[in-house]
Amino acid sequence: MRQLVEKYYFFTLLIQRKAFNLNNMIKKIYIAGPLFNVHEKKYLEDIAEVLEGADFDCFLPHRDQTGIDPEELKNNEMSQETKDIIFQTDIEALKEADLIVALVTGQDIDSGTASEIGFMYASNKPVIAITAEERRYRNLFTAGMFTKTVHNIQEVLSSVEQFNS
Repeated sequence: MRQLVEKYYFFTLLIQRKAFNLNNMIKKIYIAGPLFNVHEKKYLEDIAEVLEGADFDCFLPHRDQTGIDPEELKNNEMSQETKDIIFQTDIEALKEADLIVALVTGQDIDSGTASEIGFMYASNKPVIAITAEERRYRNLFTAGMFTKTVHNIQEVLSSVEQFNS
């Protein structure tokens, strides 16, 4: 049943390509997720590695920031200038991205990740949520913005590639 629902969902997406701004191929991908520990950062980097290996251009907020002192990112006390640079860099990357892949693990979806999901949804861009095989109740409002939910990195790659077929 689930496979039938997913096939129907992708068929519906193909019909609505214009609504999702998919007249062009997916090239740029914004990868969102919580950044509170080494495990989360590594998982996001693994997603980027697989997608970049398939020739997608990925933006990782914790990896691809420019114009800031890396030492300032090692603690919770950042200057307002650094916070502003991070915000502007992330907003520009979201605007340039064709699609977002969002890691939605944890007790509740990370607030920054939920904001990035909302931005992309409001921009009529696809949202692929990755659960990392975690079984958990998700916020229904945020989950309503997911174009597709996958459970592991290989499913992310095949889902992104389906948008380009």
